[in-house]
Amino acid sequence: MASLIAHTGNLDRRLTKHLLRRACFHYSKTQLDAMTGKTADEILTLLSEPKSYAWEWPNDPITNYPNSNCAGQQDGYWINSSGWTNTKYSCRQTPKRGMVAGWWWYNAMKQNTLIDKLTWFLFTTFTASKDDGSGKSAHFFDYLNLLQFYSDKSVKDLARKITFDNAMLYYLDNGDNNKNSPNENYAREFLELFTIGKGEQIADGDYTNYTEHDVVQAARVFSGIKYKNNRDVLDADTIKLPHYPSGIPVGYINVSKHDTDNKTFSHAFGNQTISGGGTESQINTELDDFVDMVFDQLETAKNYVRKMYRLYVRSEWQQDVEDDIITPLAQQLQTNGHNIKDVLITLLKSKHFFDLDDSDSTNENIGGIIKSPLQYMNELISLLDVQIPNPDTPQLPEGSSWDTSNENFRFYLFWWNFCHSTFFSFSGMDFFSPATVAGYPADYQSPAFDRAWFNSNNIVARYNTILSIIGGAYTDGLGNGHNIIQGKQTSNNGSWYYTRIWTDFSCVQFIANTISDPSNAEVIIQELAELLYCEAIDNSRIAYFKLFLIPQGQPDFYWSDAWNNYTNTGNNSQVKIRLDELIAKMINAAEFQLM
Repeated sequence: MASLIAHTGNLDRRLTKHLLRRACFHYSKTQLDAMTGKTADEILTLLSEPKSYAWEWPNDPITNYPNSNCAGQQDGYWINSSGWTNTKYSCRQTPKRGMVAGWWWYNAMKQNTLIDKLTWFLFTTFTASKDDGSGKSAHFFDYLNLLQFYSDKSVKDLARKITFDNAMLYYLDNGDNNKNSPNENYAREFLELFTIGKGEQIADGDYTNYTEHDVVQAARVFSGIKYKNNRDVLDADTIKLPHYPSGIPVGYINVSKHDTDNKTFSHAFGNQTISGGGTESQINTELDDFVDMVFDQLETAKNYVRKMYRLYVRSEWQQDVEDDIITPLAQQLQTNGHNIKDVLITLLKSKHFFDLDDSDSTNENIGGIIKSPLQYMNELISLLDVQIPNPDTPQLPEGSSWDTSNENFRFYLFWWNFCHSTFFSFSGMDFFSPATVAGYPADYQSPAFDRAWFNSNNIVARYNTILSIIGGAYTDGLGNGHNIIQGKQTSNNGSWYYTRIWTDFSCVQFIANTISDPSNAEVIIQELAELLYCEAIDNSRIAYFKLFLIPQGQPDFYWSDAWNNYTNTGNNSQVKIRLDELIAKMINAAEFQLM
């Protein structure tokens, strides 16, 4: 029977890895060593420490990059500049939004907390695609910070606040929703995706949890809520954020555009009538009443918990999980002020999460999810201790020319060219830019779900990434000879591509620093597998991987002699070839794709 009873015992290395990779987007060997032997409660307490920021936005990167094409404009420090206006800071919005995403990613890499994956969970729930009509890059920055602010607070409060978010108002057109010209786009997604969900369709226009009539009424509730281009209306409830001393910029209510009549909802909501408001205060009360009505339904809480379970545990489940895990967690969400972090902690501490509530080996949670590209990239960097450029460096003065000696520009090249525009794009995860408001197919599309991350269209991006990090080369799929080659540049038809990815990684040094006995081929493989994989590998897999260190027909001392020669002479040419191939094979193995 699926059980939410907490597992209180000390976690061995296998269970610690499981908790770290599911609760967060990555873990390091150092973190794994430090946390092995602790209880789940102790680990989750450490992962709940307040978020700090390695790269602070007061040092906004300027945008005087090569080939800027901005007709002489210089946007300068475009997020927090005093006197920010929608028209003044308008140049190069696509790469700027990309750098906002890079800011979030870099800070998620530098501190492992529950907040980061919870923020991503909220993004996949309250989705606004950053490059598909979400406004200026500063609006997208505000949107991400709003999600992060509420990631350890009430999802009900966030559902209300997201209605005033400028990026969301752009994205789902509620700025065009007026009393005499209704736009139902946001209202429909609010019910279908952001809160209660459809349920099974039982009649034309009746989806069990709401009806088409309810969409019309919800649009009337949301009428007159407008975006504020210049970000000069601030939400005082969010003043505690480090980047917003006066609160996150939000939209506003245009009373004259609001439908002031009463709104009566369908049988799905008990035919409840919400009084229309004719003043800003009354309209806010009307919105509160509507949100209360939606969140009073247990199905709303269940919808969030199902999405959470799909991200953190498994894509699919049986009725016992629905009855014994989903429903009680939904009840907890309703009674704890809708705090999603508390519900997540209950789930992550449970015997069910650790596969300790039954003896059925056919539906194990450990190793039961295919890693998303985000999880894959983050684990690759963290587990191999790949050094990436540091963007938190002194900025060049406005108007200065960029060159690759500047660390911040190196980060731009690494993040924008390699991660954002190559790896994530070709792995099926346009970063923060899913094709639809429903999110990525892995989030919602049955029956594939997470299996959508690993198919013939996107596996090449995974397989080639480790080759680039260890210094190899590959074609990125653009069909124009553009190669990602560590340490080189290429030219195609007169256009230069900055193809150095600006990472620092040596397989030889990594093995020397990580493995207890680098002269022993089996020890290398066993300890790497223990670090990288969910489960221990058997003797046949060990024998397979050994062939990349010890060619078939050679004695075991072939490797020990090669390693000892390296340590004695400093010449790593022989061991580097072998270790590069081994690392690439172990990263690209099926075992590393699972979590």
